[in-house]
Amino acid sequence: MSQPAIINFAPEAGSVELREVPRPDIGEGEILMKVGAVGVCGSDLHQWQSSHSWPVNYPVVLGHEFGGVVAAVGKGVDGWAPGERAVSETAAIINEDSPMSRRGLYNLDADRKGFGYGVDGAMAEYVKVPGRCLHRIPEGLQTEHAALTEPCCVAYNAMVHNTRMEPGDRVLVIGPGTIGILCAVIAKLRGGEVCLLGRDEDAGRLAVAREGYGVEVLSGDAGQWARQRDGLGADVVVDAAGVSQTLKTAIELVRPAGWVTKVGWGPQPLGFSVDALVQKNVTLQGSFSHNWPVWERVLHLLGSGAFSVAPLIGGAWGLEDWDVAFEAMHSGKVVKSVLVPGG
Repeated sequence: MSQPAIINFAPEAGSVELREVPRPDIGEGEILMKVGAVGVCGSDLHQWQSSHSWPVNYPVVLGHEFGGVVAAVGKGVDGWAPGERAVSETAAIINEDSPMSRRGLYNLDADRKGFGYGVDGAMAEYVKVPGRCLHRIPEGLQTEHAALTEPCCVAYNAMVHNTRMEPGDRVLVIGPGTIGILCAVIAKLRGGEVCLLGRDEDAGRLAVAREGYGVEVLSGDAGQWARQRDGLGADVVVDAAGVSQTLKTAIELVRPAGWVTKVGWGPQPLGFSVDALVQKNVTLQGSFSHNWPVWERVLHLLGSGAFSVAPLIGGAWGLEDWDVAFEAMHSGKVVKSVLVPGG
């Protein structure tokens, strides 16, 4: 049987289209999921625009933020049955015997390949998923909201496991995309005094953070806010934008002995000296992806209502309107687009 899917078929810009492809067959240890909703990620847009910095196995079905219903269960998968709602982690392929996987940090396994670039993702009616990747969707949590667990996990891992902060710290987050907004939300949950920094053209996204989550926002210069307490700078600065200038700004605005967490991607060379990092004795920390316990905690937070992804969602589109959904995000009209296969 065939199914419609959004395919990134070549490395050139614009090489994405809706195609008919075979419905995946599952093997041992795998489940077949009927996709209920899949979020459009900034990485999907980067592959669409050919501005990414990671290897892609062309042609590949895009989409790694997804949830749905178990349609079939392969041999060796225990604890799951058809009809159950689930979301999936992104580490589709890992070496379970690698040193990082044995530590539970399979997100850092050198052999890891994710949905949407390494293997076929979920911008389709059905996707096959290793059983080890599945998590149950809490009762009462909409599938469209549960599908955005993945970016919430990116932010949670960045702010909880990879950032040294204490309640009352001043936390400046640079970049009001999905991850930046969610980093600001998690920092607030941890007791931080948080400000989200963007540009004038980010007014719509900043408004979502301010009105949807009560986050203080700024555009342009954040120097006064960062140094307001004692003139030294913010305790924590999060670079969720990924371009050279934002990391430079982060190092400038963080206080001596402060903390900079870099979660945004950017392939361009930095083009500036990092001497200030040394002189100020600042910690620069990278943060990538997530693992099993992060997913369980984030799903609990979403299910309990501790925070919601609803303010982020700017609309839902069928697969046939994928280009409209992509452009809405690319232009900044919405923070997050969601695709609903068959919807």
